[in-house]
Amino acid sequence: MFKQTVCLLQKSTKGAWSNMLRDPSTKYSAFEGVQLKDRTWPNNKIKKAPRWLSTDLRDGNQSLPDPMSIEQKKEYFHKLVEVGFKEIEVSFPSASQTDFDFTRYAVEHAPEDVSIQVLTQSREHLVRRTVDSVKGAKRATIHTYLATSDLFRDVVFHMSQQDAIAKAIETTKLVRSLTKDHPDMQDTIWTYEFSPECFSSTPSEFALEICEAVKAAWEPTAENPLIFNLPATIEVSSPNVYADQIEYFSRNVSEREKVCISLHPHNDRGCGVAAAELGLMAGGDRVEGCLFGNGERTGNVDIVTVALNMYTSGVSPELDFSDIESIIDVVEKCNKLPVSARAPYGGSLVVSAFSGSHQDAIKKGFAAQEKRWANGDTRWMIPYLPLDPKDIGRNYEAVIRVNSQSGKGGAAWVVLRTLGLDLPRQMQISFSSVVQIEADKLGRELKSEEISKLLHSTYNIDSVAQTSVQLLDTEFKKGSSSDELILNAKISVHGSEPISISGTGNGPISAFLQALSTSFDVELEVANYSEHSVGKGSKTKAASYIQLSTAEGTSQWGIGIHENATRASVMAMVSSVNSMIAQGVISLDREQKRSSA
Repeated sequence: MFKQTVCLLQKSTKGAWSNMLRDPSTKYSAFEGVQLKDRTWPNNKIKKAPRWLSTDLRDGNQSLPDPMSIEQKKEYFHKLVEVGFKEIEVSFPSASQTDFDFTRYAVEHAPEDVSIQVLTQSREHLVRRTVDSVKGAKRATIHTYLATSDLFRDVVFHMSQQDAIAKAIETTKLVRSLTKDHPDMQDTIWTYEFSPECFSSTPSEFALEICEAVKAAWEPTAENPLIFNLPATIEVSSPNVYADQIEYFSRNVSEREKVCISLHPHNDRGCGVAAAELGLMAGGDRVEGCLFGNGERTGNVDIVTVALNMYTSGVSPELDFSDIESIIDVVEKCNKLPVSARAPYGGSLVVSAFSGSHQDAIKKGFAAQEKRWANGDTRWMIPYLPLDPKDIGRNYEAVIRVNSQSGKGGAAWVVLRTLGLDLPRQMQISFSSVVQIEADKLGRELKSEEISKLLHSTYNIDSVAQTSVQLLDTEFKKGSSSDELILNAKISVHGSEPISISGTGNGPISAFLQALSTSFDVELEVANYSEHSVGKGSKTKAASYIQLSTAEGTSQWGIGIHENATRASVMAMVSSVNSMIAQGVISLDREQKRSSA
C-alpha cells in the first residue's frame, strides 16, 4: 500500500509539470528596456490630474464578444460626458457603418469642450473616410498608428525602420492636408495623435526617431500640442521598465512643450495601473483607458482605479465618480460583462468586511473618526478603508457584512447602523455567538434585517405576544427614608390577569430587581448595566442594557427602549428575565400558583 501511494504521488508530480517548463528560460527571455541609469521618476509624485481619454467606445467596444449597439453607445457616451471626460475616442469609423453613424451622433451631441477622437489605419481611403466622419465637430482628434516593434515590422508587415518612418510621414501629411490645412475645415480645432504601436517592445531610439519625423510633418504648437501615444500595447515587462521608456522619450524628444505624451497601458501582466502611475511620474501627460479596465485580452488600464488612487492621495482626478453605482450599471449593461466583485473601488465586495478582526478594527475606526470630526478634523483615517464609501455614493451598511466568519464587531456594527443600538462589549460577545449559530445553520451571509430580527427575538424586544412576562404598569414612590424608593408594578405571566408585585430599593433598578426576585423566588443581581440615547430631538429615546445574574452564576442580557430612561431600564430587566425563563433558569410555577390563589 505504501509503495502504491508513493507511485501515485510521483505520477501526480510528474503530471503537474507535463506542460509547463521547469526551465522557462529555454523558451522565454526577459525584455531588455532602455538603459537609463540616471532616472529621476522614482523621486517624483503625482500632484495633478492628467488629461484623460476614454477609449471605452473604441478599444473597449472592439474587444467585446457582442459589440454595443448604437443606442448602447449613445447611453455610454452621455455617461462619459457626465463623469467629466473631455476627450473620448468614439470609434473606428472606417470599420463599419455602425461606427460611422455613431461618430456622427457624437459630433452632433458633444459639448463644446469635449474633443471627439477617432482611430484609423495608415491607408489613404480609410483616412479620408475617418476625416469625413468628424466633419463639423467643434474639436476633433485624428489618431493614426503604425506598428514599430521589430517583431511586428519584420513578421507582420515586412517593413524596415525607414519604410515605417516614410509611411508615418505620408499618413501625417495626408491627415494634415484634409484637416488643419484644408480651407473648408477651419471651424474645427484639429488635433493629431500618432501611436508607435507596440511602443513597449520597440527600441526606444527608433520610437523617438519616428515620432520626431511625424512631429516635423505635422508642425504642432504649444497651444495645440501633438499627441504621441506611447502604448504598452502588449505588456512585456515590469512597470518600472515602461517608466524608464517614458522618461527617456520625455527627456529626448525635441520641442517638449509642443508634445503631449499619452500613456496607453494594457494589462497583460496585471500591472496596467502601476504602469500608468509610474508613467505619469516619468513624464506622461495623458492616460488612455477604459472604465473598470475593459479591453483586448486582459484589458486596458482601469481609469476608475487610477483616478481614485489619486483621489485617496489627496489629488483631485477631475472626474466625478460620486455615483459609482450608476456608472457600473451603464458599463455592465452596455458591455454585457460584469464588473468584478473584487475590482478596486467599484467591486461590490471591496468595501465589505466579513472577517471578525477586520470588522472590529473598522468599528473602532469609525468611533475614533466621529470624535475627530466633532473636533473639526476632516481627515479620513479608517482601518482597511482607504476611501470613504460615501464619496462614491455608497452607504456604510455595506462596509461590514456578517457570516459565520464574523466576530463580535460585525453583528454589533449592523445593529448600531440599522437600529442605533450600541451594544456593550460583553453583550456583543454574547449576541455574536447567536448570530454565528444562525449563519452556520443557513450556510450564508446574514442580511441586516435578519440580524435585527434575531436581536429582537433573542432579547424579547417589542415581541409581547411571545414573551412570558409582560410589564403592564409601574409606580415609584419615596419610602420612609430619603434614599428609599418603593415600587408597585403590575405584570402579566403568559397573558394572565394582571399580577401585582412590589419591591424596595435605593433606586428604580434595585427596587424592581427585588420585586422580580421575590415574585419568582430567585436571587437576582445586576452584573452589568449600560445606557445611551437613541435618535435626536423630539424622537430621542433611551436604550438600556442590563445583564442579570443568579446566585448559581447564570446570567442573561436584556434590552429596553423607551422615551423614559427609568422605564427603559425596567423593560431591560423584564427582557433579561424572559430570556432566563426561556432557558429554564427561572420557573414560572411559583408565580402561576400565586396567581391562581
